[in-house]
Amino acid sequence: MSEVRFDGRVAIVTGAGVGLGRSHALGLAARGAKVVVNDLGTSTDGTGSGSDAARAVVEEIRSEGGKAIANGANVADAAQVQAMVDEAISEFGHVDILVNNAGILRDKTFAKMTLEDFQMVMDVHLAGSVHTAHALWRHMCEREYGRIVFTTSASGMYGNFGQANYGAAKSAMLGLMNVLSIEGAKYNVRANMLAPTAATRMTENLIPAELLALLKPETITPGLLALVSDDAPSKMILGAGAGCFAETKIYETEGITLQDAELSPETVLARMAEIRDPANQQVMANAFEQTHKYVRNAAAARGVTLPGE
Repeated sequence: MSEVRFDGRVAIVTGAGVGLGRSHALGLAARGAKVVVNDLGTSTDGTGSGSDAARAVVEEIRSEGGKAIANGANVADAAQVQAMVDEAISEFGHVDILVNNAGILRDKTFAKMTLEDFQMVMDVHLAGSVHTAHALWRHMCEREYGRIVFTTSASGMYGNFGQANYGAAKSAMLGLMNVLSIEGAKYNVRANMLAPTAATRMTENLIPAELLALLKPETITPGLLALVSDDAPSKMILGAGAGCFAETKIYETEGITLQDAELSPETVLARMAEIRDPANQQVMANAFEQTHKYVRNAAAARGVTLPGE
């Protein structure tokens, strides 16, 4: 197995002043990448600012002989993100890797959550990821090389009490990643998602202390490095934590086909167990594949053979 290296590659890592982002930035630099260490320097709820943390990571990288620059752009601000990308290209000539890691928490039950709290989390996690990816998209496609990782969460995939805003933002990234992986395929631009469970500022009050030692960010970064390597997959959701790695997939059951008098909500409810039966479930490559499945099944139920079937 050849060693994963990033010599000649340039990476932007958002939220890289502490925690996971710091670990990712150090991991990339240790394997040869030049790194833009982005961090606004806010608290976990998004208040305050300051780039001391980003500059400290840059100094760590430089002390080991690596190359890095600090950047304090707010990813929720598209103009600041564009300026960060422009600075990265001016400094290093190009950008090959984007790690969308910046995030905040404003946890409350949905009944108590203000719309401001909801929007702020969406702005940082979702819009921030859109801003960075969009600012780099043409650049990567024109160079026919790009690796983009979005940081999702089990809260978005499975739900978590008190995190409607966070869960919505993290889940929405899945749709963005799916489309970019398809649109970027012919340009060798690959998009993936990392779903980490780590001991960071955002989780230290949510996880029992005795387990925190197992969930160091450094146990997750190897997965991130794999997702941005030359041999990276695309359209993958990689779960990671405590040295464990797994893939999350969205499956669709085989389902049922109703017609004529059976086509009613009563029948749908009565046959719910069949609809939810996981036997023969499959992964859809794209939206049209699902459409084709439904048309094919409906045609078969009526004894109609589709062209090419």
